Amino acid sequence: MTFHASDRVVPVTVNRIEITAHIPFETLRHAFEAEVPLVDAARFEQLVASGAEWKRFAQEAEGAGIHRFVAFWRNYPTPIMRVGGADIPSAVYLIGDYITASRVFRHDPAAMLYTPTRLELHAGRDGGTILTVDQPSSQLVSLGNNKITQAGFELDRMLGDLLEELGLPRPEALRR
Repeated sequence: MTFHASDRVVPVTVNRIEITAHIPFETLRHAFEAEVPLVDAARFEQLVASGAEWKRFAQEAEGAGIHRFVAFWRNYPTPIMRVGGADIPSAVYLIGDYITASRVFRHDPAAMLYTPTRLELHAGRDGGTILTVDQPSSQLVSLGNNKITQAGFELDRMLGDLLEELGLPRPEALRR
């Protein structure tokens, strides 16, 4: 069977934000996980199965902080990386909010490449922690839709709010 298809390559320039925090890794990791809770996937499956209205779903999915972020996924790669010879404490997260994700999805499902946002923490050599995240708007602008780009700026603001809630500085790139 042969399918007819076309393809295109869209170059994407992304702004990666790196913050060096003079906070021990475990301290920042615990603070981050308290501020950005892991979603209860089973609960959301129940809501979908019960036919819950969007308003209820969105209310239950919203993070408690001013930023509204929740973690959809998290991973601690250190044990496996240790086997490979790199013993650096690390944690990786996919964070976002269902309200913004649903808004951009309506305009272009490809926005799911960038929402939720991937964020990584790892121990620095000086005893602090490095937080690394790609600026959401710098990714979403590549889709060429103003409504999605505007949602990207909103995610930038939310990310800046999260950083401030953690006691970290808001980078200039997130000040729009």
